[in-house]
Amino acid sequence: MAEDYNFYDNVYDVVRQIPKGRVTSYGAIASYLGAKRSSRVVGYAMQVAGSANPPVPAHRVVNRSGLLTGKFHFGGNTMQDLLESEGVEVKEDQVQNFKALFWDPAIELEL
Repeated sequence: MAEDYNFYDNVYDVVRQIPKGRVTSYGAIASYLGAKRSSRVVGYAMQVAGSANPPVPAHRVVNRSGLLTGKFHFGGNTMQDLLESEGVEVKEDQVQNFKALFWDPAIELEL
């Protein structure tokens, strides 16, 4: 389990760098961390991110199509509300203008 914990910490480090008003995907984070097939584990990390300190803006992580697949972990429309408070338009659980708002850690961050 220690390996997962370290992986989660690495995920959280990446997610904390996503700028307000931008989104990324579980797969982009996994790929950036050298674990291309671990997008589901990134999702698990987002599920338990609420207790992380410093806070993790998990609402900025969506699926590869821009869908708010993790929204039920936030309760109600919290994920959408948080994104919209940052200027991200969401319709029917889908980030609008997804490609323009997509933040790719492989491009934005250096290993």
